[in-house]
Amino acid sequence: MRRFDNLLDRNFAPGQPGRIWVSDIATHQGWSYLTTTIDLGDRRVIGWQLSRSLRAADTVLPAWRSAVATRPLTGSLIFHSDQGVQYGCDVFMDEVGKDKRVTRSMSRKGDCWDNAVAESFFKTLKCEWTNRYTCRDHNQAELSVFEYIESFYNTKRAHSSLGYVSPDEYAAQQLTNTNAA
Repeated sequence: MRRFDNLLDRNFAPGQPGRIWVSDIATHQGWSYLTTTIDLGDRRVIGWQLSRSLRAADTVLPAWRSAVATRPLTGSLIFHSDQGVQYGCDVFMDEVGKDKRVTRSMSRKGDCWDNAVAESFFKTLKCEWTNRYTCRDHNQAELSVFEYIESFYNTKRAHSSLGYVSPDEYAAQQLTNTNAA
């Protein structure tokens, strides 16, 4: 398994979307695993996957592919994660390594603060959503996660790091500022 230096070094404000993505996996409802990829530039969850196993093919690969489909790479990118085996395995390394614009970064061993934005997302999800709702099965959990991420977190939830607007509102403001310049 490969490990990478911590290039992020807790710099959670890259200035614009598309420069630094962070990813992590957490247990969801006790029997599913949620993998997310978040763009630090606008705090948007750009890729996610809810799976029944911790295999890379079921977690990090689909979340990565979803992120790239949602937000195609336009320049160099730092992809930061913890040192989980899924992020350092050959199958994931081969997939991410296809694009030479991607530079890998990993948190130091046992240091959750190095991936604080991803960790914070899971805490927020639990406090605002999963602690309030119990899902009967995986399909219901997947629909619930979809609703939270796509209908609330990205579109309506205010983020202090974005001036108390949602990721979508922040992106609209950035577009307006770019067009005005």
